[in-house]
Amino acid sequence: MQTKKKYILIQLLLLLISSFAISQELPERKKLPIKPQQPMDTLQVSIQDSIKIGTARKRDTIKNDSIQKDSVPEKAPVLLDLVKYKSKDYVRISQRTKKIYLYNEAELYYQDTELKSGIIILDYEKNEVYAGRLKDSAGVYSQAPYFKQGESIVEPDSIRFNFDTEKALIWNSRTEQNGTKIAGELTKKENDSVVFIKNAKFTTSKDLDNPEYYFLARKIKLVPNKKIVSGFTNMYIADVPTPIGIPFAYFPLTDDRASGFIFPTFGENNSRGYFFQNGGYYFAISDYFDLALLGDYYTNGSYAFRGESNYALRYRFRGNLSVRFEALINSQRGFPDYSKSNIYNIRWSHNQDQKANPNSRFSASVNLGSSQYYQASINQLNTPNFLNNTLNSSVSYSKTFPEYPSVNVSLTATHSQNTNTESINLTLPTLQASMERIYPFAKKDGTKKGIIQNINFQYNLRGENRITTTDSLFFKREMFDDAKIGMRHSIPVNTNFKVFDYLSVSIGGNYDEVWTLRTTNRTDAVQDPDDLTAQIDSEKETVNGFDSFRQYNFSASVGTTIYGTFNFGEDKKIQAIRHTLRPSISYSYNPAFDQYYDTYIVDANGGTTEDYTRFEDGLFGSPSRTFASSIGINIANTVEAKMRAKDSTSEKPEKVMLLNSFNFSTNYNIAADSLAWSPVRMTGSTQVFNKKLNVNFGATFDPYAIDNNGTRINKFNIDNGGSLFRLTSANMTLNYSFSSKSLEGKTDNGNIDNTRSGGRDDDLFGKAQDFSDSSSSFGSDDDDDEEKEDVEAYRAKIPWDIRLAYSMTYANNNRQNEISNNSLMFSGNVELTPQWKVGVSSGYDFKNKGFTYTQMRFERDLKSWRINFNWVPFSARASWYFFIGIKASVLSDVKWEKRSEPDRSL
Repeated sequence: MQTKKKYILIQLLLLLISSFAISQELPERKKLPIKPQQPMDTLQVSIQDSIKIGTARKRDTIKNDSIQKDSVPEKAPVLLDLVKYKSKDYVRISQRTKKIYLYNEAELYYQDTELKSGIIILDYEKNEVYAGRLKDSAGVYSQAPYFKQGESIVEPDSIRFNFDTEKALIWNSRTEQNGTKIAGELTKKENDSVVFIKNAKFTTSKDLDNPEYYFLARKIKLVPNKKIVSGFTNMYIADVPTPIGIPFAYFPLTDDRASGFIFPTFGENNSRGYFFQNGGYYFAISDYFDLALLGDYYTNGSYAFRGESNYALRYRFRGNLSVRFEALINSQRGFPDYSKSNIYNIRWSHNQDQKANPNSRFSASVNLGSSQYYQASINQLNTPNFLNNTLNSSVSYSKTFPEYPSVNVSLTATHSQNTNTESINLTLPTLQASMERIYPFAKKDGTKKGIIQNINFQYNLRGENRITTTDSLFFKREMFDDAKIGMRHSIPVNTNFKVFDYLSVSIGGNYDEVWTLRTTNRTDAVQDPDDLTAQIDSEKETVNGFDSFRQYNFSASVGTTIYGTFNFGEDKKIQAIRHTLRPSISYSYNPAFDQYYDTYIVDANGGTTEDYTRFEDGLFGSPSRTFASSIGINIANTVEAKMRAKDSTSEKPEKVMLLNSFNFSTNYNIAADSLAWSPVRMTGSTQVFNKKLNVNFGATFDPYAIDNNGTRINKFNIDNGGSLFRLTSANMTLNYSFSSKSLEGKTDNGNIDNTRSGGRDDDLFGKAQDFSDSSSSFGSDDDDDEEKEDVEAYRAKIPWDIRLAYSMTYANNNRQNEISNNSLMFSGNVELTPQWKVGVSSGYDFKNKGFTYTQMRFERDLKSWRINFNWVPFSARASWYFFIGIKASVLSDVKWEKRSEPDRSL
C-alpha cells in the first residue's frame, strides 16, 4: 500500500477535476509519469458531438497504469454504432451519472433510430434515452418528441427507449401505419415488431386532434406494417360513443396486396327476399396476378357466383378476366309468377405491350353471355348496362414475317350477339393472310415511273368458319350443324400514272377464287303418280364436299385535285377561305358467270322453272350472273378558313376546318336496260366550337319516281311532275362534350370506366359504380391537405362537365314523309362544392314524347366518410341506392347500404 499511495492520490485528483469539467475522449497516453495538472477544456456548448464504439467504459480508468489487470474480463461495448447528437442551447455530459443532457431542439441519431425533442437525456451506461417536451413560463408545452425507427414514426408527449432491448415506454403516442392514425394513452414497445397500447384511438381522419370518427380500443397489439389486434372496441363519432361495438377486432396493415375476406352488402329485393351481395374472399396470389371469388345469396333460393382476376407482366402484357353466373328464382314455387333461369356473363380483356414482340401480337376483348344477363341481374353494377342491345367479342393473334416479300398472318375469333333478338353470329376462327405488294418491273433502287414500272400485285387469303345460332343453342352441339366454311383467294393487280401532270389514272383488275365445303342442290317439283291433283314442291338439300368457283373484274379511275382560294385581306378576322375539290370518275366491268347456274322446275303442271346456283348459300356470296358495265362519279369537298390568331402576339394565322368532308357519289350502269342511275348519296361532317361539337349528316336522293305502291319506275322524278331528285332518307347526329376544364384550356379526360362491366365509355346510360369500392370521384382520403380544402371551399369556379348526343332520322322511301327517330341524350356532373357533387344521365325521345332511361347521382364527401345516393326515378329499372362508408380501403367494410330494387314487371 505504501508504494501505491502516489497513484491513488492521482486518481482522486482526476475524479475531482471531472466533476467540474465536461469530459472529452482521452487520447491514448504514453508510458510516462502522470503529472497532476488539469487540462484545458475545449468543449463548446451547442455543437455536435459523438460517442464512439466502446466509449461506454468508465472514464476514470487509466488504460496504461502500473496497476495489475483485474482477473474479471472486460465487458464488451454495448453501443454498436456512432451516436450523433446536438442541441440549440447546451449539451451537458455528466460523468457521475453517466448521462448526456440535450436542451432545446435536441436531436439524437443512432443506427436506424432518429429522435428529436425539446429535452433528450441519454444514459450511455444503461443505453437508454428519455425525451420530453419543453414547458415555458406560461405552462405551455412545446417541441413534442419525434421518434423514428426504420419506417415507424411515433410522436408522443414523452418517451423512454432502450437501445439494447429496443423496448420503450411511450406516453400519449401518435403514429401512422399505412394510412391509419393511432393515438395511445400508454404504449409499451416490446421490440421493433410488437407494440402494446392502452386506451388507443385509431382512425383514418386527417385531423387526429379532432377526428370525425375513431375507434376506441382498451387494449391493442400492433405489429407494424402487418396487423392490429384489439380487445373490446367501440366506435365514436365526433367524440360521441355509439352502440357499435365488438368484443375483438382484427385490422390488416400492409402496403402490399394481401389475401382476406370481402365483406358483403345486405339488402332486400321485392321478388327474391333478403340477400347479401358481393361477399367473398380475395387471393393475393403473386405480384403478377390475383383472384377474387365473390357470391350473392337470396333467401328465396337464388344465388350467384363471380370470379375476377387481374394479371400483368411488365413490358409483356396485362389484362383482366371476369366470369359471372346467376341462378335466379322469382317468386315462390306454386305461384303463377314463379320462374327459374340461369344467366351468365364472361368478360376478358388482354393487351400486349408493344415492346414485347414487334412481329407478333395477341389481343382479346370478350363480352359474351346470356342475352338477358343485364336485364335480369339485379346487381347494382349492371344497372346502367341493361340498355346495351349488343355484345361483341374479338380474340386475335397476328404474326409478321419480315423477309421480302413480307407476309402478315392473323387468326381471329369474333362474336356478335343481339340481346333483343337473341341471335348470335360467330367466326371460329377467321384466317387472314396477305403478302406485301410486289412491283415486278420496277428498278431495284425503288424509283417507279410510268405505267409499266408501277404495275404491282399482291395476294390475299381469307378463310372463315361462320356459325349463326341463338342464345338457347349457344355452347351446345347443335350450334355447329349449320356452320359455313369457306375460303377466298384474291389477287389484285394495279398500276397508276399521271396524264398531263394533273390527272391521276389508276387501272386494275381483281381475280377471286372461292372454296367451299358445302353446296346446295335443288330437286324438281313432280306430281304424285297416284294423285294427279297433288304436287310435291321442289326440295333444297345440302351437299357436303369440296367445290369452288372463280370470277374476275376490271376497273379504272381518273381523278384530280382542284384548289380555290378566296382572300378577304389580312386585316379581316377571316383572312381567306380555301375550297379543295377532288372529283373522280371510275369505270368498272363485271362479266356474268352463267356457267355456275342451273335450272330447276318449280311448277310441274305449268312447267315453270327458276335458275339457281349451287353456291347460293355460300359464305362469300354467289358468282355474279348480271353483266355490269358502270360509270361511277364521286365528288369530295373540304373547306377550311385562315383566321386571325386569337393571341395578339402571334403573327401566324390559325387554320380552321369548316367542313371536314362533303361528298357526293352515284353511278350509272351502261348495261342496264332500266333504272340505270343509282341514288345519289351525300355525306358530310364537321367540327365546331373548338372541335367540341361533332356533326355528321347524310342524305339519299333518288332521280326516279315511284308508283302508288312505292316501287321505283323507269321514269325520272322531274318528268313525273316532281323535283329533279326525290329525298328518300336523311340522318344527322350531333355529339357535344365539354367541361369547365376544357373552357380553361386544360385537358379534360371525359372517359368513364364503364367498359369493365360491359357498358359504354361514357355515362350517357349512367355509371356502373360499386359503392363498396374505396375510390371516390372526390379522390382518396390522402389527397390534399386541409389548407387546400379550406381555400377551395370558397372558390368561385365550379367544376362541371356535360355530354350531349342528338340523333335524327328522316324516312321518305314511300312518301311517308316522317321523322322515324328524333332523340336527345345528355349527361352531366357538377361539383357544387369541394364536398358536394351531383350528376344526371337522361334523354328525351321527341317522336314518342317521353324521357329515356334516367339516373340521378348524388355524392357527399365527409372527409373520412362519403355518402352516395343513386336514383332511377322511372322505367322498368326504377330503383334507388344509398351508401355511407369510410373512404380508406383498410376500413372499407365499415359501411351501411340501403336500396330499393325495381319491381318485377309481369
